[in-house]
Amino acid sequence: MASMVLGPTVRSALPPSVHELLECPVCTNSMYPPIHQCHNGHTLCSTCKTRVHNRCPTCRQELGDIRCLALEKVAESLELPCKYYHLGCPEIFPYYSKLKHEVMCTFRPYNCPYAGSDCSVVGDIPYLVAHLRDDHKVDMHTGCTFNHRYVKSNPREVENATWMLTVFHCFGQYFCLHFEAYQLGTAPVYMAFLRFMGDETEARSYSYSLEVGGNGRKLSWEGTPRSIRDCHRKVRDSHDGLIIQRNMALFFSGGDRKELKLRVTGRIWKEQQNPDAGVCIPNLCS
Repeated sequence: MASMVLGPTVRSALPPSVHELLECPVCTNSMYPPIHQCHNGHTLCSTCKTRVHNRCPTCRQELGDIRCLALEKVAESLELPCKYYHLGCPEIFPYYSKLKHEVMCTFRPYNCPYAGSDCSVVGDIPYLVAHLRDDHKVDMHTGCTFNHRYVKSNPREVENATWMLTVFHCFGQYFCLHFEAYQLGTAPVYMAFLRFMGDETEARSYSYSLEVGGNGRKLSWEGTPRSIRDCHRKVRDSHDGLIIQRNMALFFSGGDRKELKLRVTGRIWKEQQNPDAGVCIPNLCS
């Protein structure tokens, strides 16, 4: 059977089109084998078949275990654009390869990196930056160096030592600085780390350093920012950042165990490849 290629223009010009026939009427996602149908020919995906308790959502007849093999064969013959074509993805795939690509498509939207709540907002980077500023009231800074002071009362109560998020704009990119308290096993700790608002491949082009100290002592960390494709909890639980034990944090605070006072400084730089020497040299912003 010859392949049928449906580009974005063609898809929108086919009412009702083949791709609409492959849309599940319950979840509206594209259907993949096994595609089920009722005795009257109404179709739905296998996931929704269990959700509707084996009743056709269109005619309410019992679904049974009838496969719509004809529609599955039609799907095999199709080549469709990635569903993120409107965000810039130029790729076209056989129908059954399309789903695998979309899971990892570099044009897919990003999840909101705000860690203080289960925010369901998704979008591109400019949209998320505006969302963080306007909806979450996150502090925004321009420049690749930072000097932040965190003051928390009752530091012995980890739950009371809330986390903080700051967004930095430098090198034409956005970065999220996280600082929070949590339980690492049985030990309460404070942790700071940086995330890059973009894909992992771009994140590897940058490095950052963090430093915290007081009373003539200091701790420092240097690493590569993680992409916001990795959720906040995944980065935190991998310990990929500057971790400060609570007793050390209190020592840095000046010995007053009634209040935590930490100053976190750091900088972000871009690694540039030296074409002659074949080595990376840091590009520091002014």
